[in-house]
Amino acid sequence: MKTILAHLEMGPGLDSVLRCALLAARRFDSFIEGLHLRPGQPDVIAAGADGFVAAAPDLVAGFEREARERAERAREVFERFMAAEGVPTAEGPAGGLSARMRIEQASQVALGSVGRVFDLIVVGRPVRDSVTPSMAALEAALFEAGRLLLVAPPTPPGAFGEHVVVAWNQSTETARTVAFSMPFLQRAKRVTVLTVTGATVPGPSGAELAANLRRHGLDCTAIERDPAGRSHGQAMLEEAAAVGGDLLVKGAYTQSRLRQMIFGGATSHILASAEMPVLMAH
Repeated sequence: MKTILAHLEMGPGLDSVLRCALLAARRFDSFIEGLHLRPGQPDVIAAGADGFVAAAPDLVAGFEREARERAERAREVFERFMAAEGVPTAEGPAGGLSARMRIEQASQVALGSVGRVFDLIVVGRPVRDSVTPSMAALEAALFEAGRLLLVAPPTPPGAFGEHVVVAWNQSTETARTVAFSMPFLQRAKRVTVLTVTGATVPGPSGAELAANLRRHGLDCTAIERDPAGRSHGQAMLEEAAAVGGDLLVKGAYTQSRLRQMIFGGATSHILASAEMPVLMAH
C-alpha cells in the first residue's frame, strides 16, 4: 500500500476522504496523490422556434469557470490539509509519507483507468440528496481499476484498522477482496470473520477462512449471526459494529449490480449506510 489515490470532489465527504487517505498512508508510509477530475466542455445548445440549433457560449463559459473554481478549491483544501498534518506535498525520491495534487480534465468515470497503477483508491461513500461523492466514480473504480477501494464514510474516522471485520459470504468477490486487503489484515490487532446466515454462496466456511488467516499469524476468530429480520447488508453493518470493528472488508456485487439496483442487496445497503470505512473489490 505504498501508493494511494484519493478522489477529491468538493462537497460532503471530502474531509473524510482526506482523513482516510492520511490514516492509511501513515499506516504504510505511503505516497498520496490527490486527484480532482474536472469535466470538459459540455455540449450545451439552444434551440429556437424555427428549429435552428446553435451553441450557447455564455453557458459554456459559465460552466468552465465554475469547473476551474471547483478544481482550485479542491487543490487549496488538499494542500492546506496536508500542510496542517505535516505531510510533505511532493513525492520524495526515496518514497515515504508524502503527497501531491493532480487535476485532470476528464469525467468522473476516468477514475477507473487512472487508478490502475495505484495500490489503493480512496473514494467517498455516496450521500443521499447530494451529487457528490459520485456513485459513477466509485463504480468505475470498482469495476475498471482492478484495485482495492477504501470507501470513506461521511464522517471522518479518528482511526481504523485495529479491528478488521471480514463480511464473509464465501464468494469469489470477497475472496479477492480479502487477498487485496492482506496488508491491512496483517497490521490489525484483531480480525473477525463474520458470516450472516443466508447471505452466502457455495464455498468455504468462515471457520475455514479464519483458520487459514491464523496461519499468517493473525489473531482471527469466526462468528456467524442470524439476520433476525434485517436485510443482509444491515446485519453485516450492525454485527460488525457490535463486535467493535472499525474497518469492514466486503466483496462488492456478488449479486449483479442491476439486480441490486432493482431488488437491493448487501453491497447497495453498505454503500448507502456504512458509517465505518469499508474495503471493497469486485
